[in-house]
Amino acid sequence: MSQPKMLFISQEATPYLPSSPLADLSASMTRKAQEAGYEVRLFMPKYGNINERRNQLHEVQRLTGINIVIDDTDHPLVIKVATMQATRMQVYFIDNDDYFERHPVPALETTIHAQDNGERAIFFVRGVAETVKKLRWEPAIIHCSGWLTALTPAYLKKVFNDEPAFRKAKIVYTLTSDEATLPMSLNQQVYKQLRTDGISDRSLASIKNKEINHIALNRLAIDHADAIIATDESVNPELLEYAEKSGKPFIKIPGNLDENGSALVDFYDSILNPQK
Repeated sequence: MSQPKMLFISQEATPYLPSSPLADLSASMTRKAQEAGYEVRLFMPKYGNINERRNQLHEVQRLTGINIVIDDTDHPLVIKVATMQATRMQVYFIDNDDYFERHPVPALETTIHAQDNGERAIFFVRGVAETVKKLRWEPAIIHCSGWLTALTPAYLKKVFNDEPAFRKAKIVYTLTSDEATLPMSLNQQVYKQLRTDGISDRSLASIKNKEINHIALNRLAIDHADAIIATDESVNPELLEYAEKSGKPFIKIPGNLDENGSALVDFYDSILNPQK
């Protein structure tokens, strides 16, 4: 029996970024999935403070060259790849000079250039989707972590739904307490771009005519995900209630994943094999 494939899309992950609750969580989840027999590939942004030489990143020419149009402007997609030494996991970095710095900066671009976060999120999500299409790699599970990935379920279900790479995949979204990492609400231009990309008003009810803040983004993700995980006891109660009322598979896995890793893997397995 072949290994089930998992596409893990994260806003942050160690060891490529300094330790933080979100970065450590992504590293732990991917490690647990890999230890359980999943073939995991991790996608994350190529922030300016990721040291390319130390982490042995290299550009993949065959995956580079796509232009992603946002607000009538072409943004070249650059893909860089590294191998996580501890686990031999392949890690793909989404890069572009308009949204990610070439040189180290004091903080992540999502903080110091927060005014661009809406476009940055769209570019990141579409960049991941276009790259996986080119790889001709078909994941069974797509797990999204961090608000920067919150648009992923809607895009995969409404824009890339006919692509073989995503047609059968189950999308899992993680609710975390990363609200502080979204310094300001996204510009309403995001809504217009989502409509331009083919997502209907009805599908965007969670953000239509509303402030596109952390709550709205996460509600949109819950609307289109197949399953939801809450990994922190301090997740916003409104989001927990929304997830519980969605009727979708939902589990709370608080605390250290080293102690609760089996619950995470069991949840993955139950999504793929609901009859068992």
